[in-house]
Amino acid sequence: MWERRIRMWSGIIVACYVIPHVINHALGLISYETMETMRYGMKVIWGPPIGATLLALAFLTHFFSALISLYRRSSLRMPLWEAAQIALGILIFPMILIHVIGSGIAGSIIDFDVTYEYMITVLWIAKPLRGLQQSFMLIIVWGHLWVGLHFWLRLKSWYQKWFTLIYAFAIVTPVLALLGFARIGRQLEQTAANDPAFLTRVFKPVNDYGAESLSNLLGLEFIGWYVFGGLVISVFIARFIRRLYRNRHGIYRLHLTNNMTLRAPVGQTILETLRIAGLPLASVCGGRGRCTTCRVHVGEAYHDLPAPEELERKALIRVNAEPEVRLACQARPRRDLSITPLLPPTATVRDANRPGGIQGREQKIAVMFIDLRGSTKLGEEKLPYDVLFILNQFFAEMSEALTETDGHYAQFSGDGLMALYGLETDVDQGCRDAIQGAIAMVDKLAALNERLVQEVKEPLRMGIGIHCGEVIVGTMGPPTAQNFSAIGDDVNVTARLESLTKEYGVPLIISKAAATCAGLDVTGLSQHQADVRGRDGDITIYTIAEPDKLISDLVSS
Repeated sequence: MWERRIRMWSGIIVACYVIPHVINHALGLISYETMETMRYGMKVIWGPPIGATLLALAFLTHFFSALISLYRRSSLRMPLWEAAQIALGILIFPMILIHVIGSGIAGSIIDFDVTYEYMITVLWIAKPLRGLQQSFMLIIVWGHLWVGLHFWLRLKSWYQKWFTLIYAFAIVTPVLALLGFARIGRQLEQTAANDPAFLTRVFKPVNDYGAESLSNLLGLEFIGWYVFGGLVISVFIARFIRRLYRNRHGIYRLHLTNNMTLRAPVGQTILETLRIAGLPLASVCGGRGRCTTCRVHVGEAYHDLPAPEELERKALIRVNAEPEVRLACQARPRRDLSITPLLPPTATVRDANRPGGIQGREQKIAVMFIDLRGSTKLGEEKLPYDVLFILNQFFAEMSEALTETDGHYAQFSGDGLMALYGLETDVDQGCRDAIQGAIAMVDKLAALNERLVQEVKEPLRMGIGIHCGEVIVGTMGPPTAQNFSAIGDDVNVTARLESLTKEYGVPLIISKAAATCAGLDVTGLSQHQADVRGRDGDITIYTIAEPDKLISDLVSS
C-alpha cells in the first residue's frame, strides 16, 4: 500500500509541474513576454533549492517505482493501455536527460538564467534536431501523464461528468504548446537574421564557460543513457532469475469453471496466471487493486490464501464481499484452488465499485420452498385487488412464521417463496427450525382460512418442501436488486420436493437428509423414493399429511 501511495504522490507532484509547464509553452501564442512572466512565477515555486529538489526526487522516485512495478509483474501480457503507460514512462528518462542537463544543471553550474529566449534559440536555431527530440519528449511525457491520470481518475464519479472537457484539454494543450514554441522560434529566427550580435549575446554565458567544460557537461547525457540501459536490463535479468527460482520452489494449480486447469509458480497472482494463458478477466484498473472488477470466488480456498492486504481489503469492503471473494490481481495462491469470476470480462468502470454477480460462501443449511395452491383459479374468481389483498395476508402470515422460527426470507416468486434456515447456527438446528417453521405456517394458514371464510369459495392450501445440503449462500443478483439467497443443487432438490406435494396430496414433504439432521422420529411416516429432475438417482422423502403432529417428535437441541 505504501509503495503504491509513494508512486501515486510522486506522479502527482510531477504532474503539478508538467501541466503548468506545458501551458507555459502554449502562452507563446500570445507573446514572449507572457511566457516569461509565467516562467518566472513557476521558478519561484519550482526553483532551487526546495522546489527543484522536490521535483527531482519525485521524478526519480516515480521512475524507480515504475521499474519495481515492472519487476513485480510475473507476466508482460497486459492491455494495450498498460503497455503504453509503462513504455512511455520508461522512455521519459533518456529523452529528458538533455533537457535537465541543458536547463537545470547547466543553469546552476554556469550560473545564468535559462530563459525561453535561450532555450528556444538553442532548439529552434542552433540545434533543430534537438528541438524535434524535445518536442517528441513533450508528447511522451504528456501522454504518460494523461494515461496514468485517466486510469486513476476514471474510478471517480465526478470524473465521468467532466470527462469530455478533461479529454479536450488533454488533446488540445500539447498542440497549443508546440504551436507556441514554433511561433516564438520563428520570431527569434527573424531577430537573429536581422541582428548579427543576437546569437553572441544569447550564448555568451555558455561560451564564456569554455568549450571543453561545456563538452564535459553535455557528456553527462551519455552517462545517463548507460545508467538507464543498465537499470532496465537489470530489471529483466532479475525477472528471469526470479522465474527460475519460482519454478524450482513450487507451483499451484488453478482450476477454472470450464474444467480447464492452469499451472503457475507460487507468488504469481491469479490475474497474471490467466493473462499468461490468454484467458480474459475484467480488470478496469489494470491490476492495481483500485477497482474490484477482477474479483473471483475462491470457495474454501480462502483459508489457504494469504490474508488481504490493506489495499485489497478496502476494495472488498466497498462491495460488501464475502470472505470467499478475492481480487485476482492481488491474491497470490500457494496451494491449488478453484475460482469462479464474478463479473464478465466486459465489465466497465460502472461495475468497478458496485456489488454484483454471486458473492457468497459454501455452507450446509436447511432450505424451504413454499407455494400457495390454486392461486391461478383464485385469480379467475376474484378481481385483481381482491387477489392482492389475499396474497398480502398470506405472505404476512408466512413471514411472521419465518421470523418466529429464525428463518430467513430469500426469494419471492408470485405465489411462493424460498426460505433459509441455519445461517447463524448449524444445519441440525436449521433443520429443526425449518420443521418448526413449516408447522407454524400450516397453523397460520388454518387461522387465515377462518378469517377468509367469506372471501374464498375453498380454503387456501399450500405445499412445503424441506431439504438440507451444501449450497452457496450470500448476496447475489444485479446491482440494483441484490438479495441474500442461496444457489446450488440442493436448492433445486428442495424446489422439486415442494412441487411433489401436489402429486402426493400432502402439505409437507421432508427429505431423509433433513429429517436425519433434525433428529426427527420417522416411525409411522410414509417413506417414498422420488425422482428429481436433473439429478442422478432417487432421493428418499417423507410425506406428511398432518405436520402439527411432528411437534412432539422433534428432538430438543
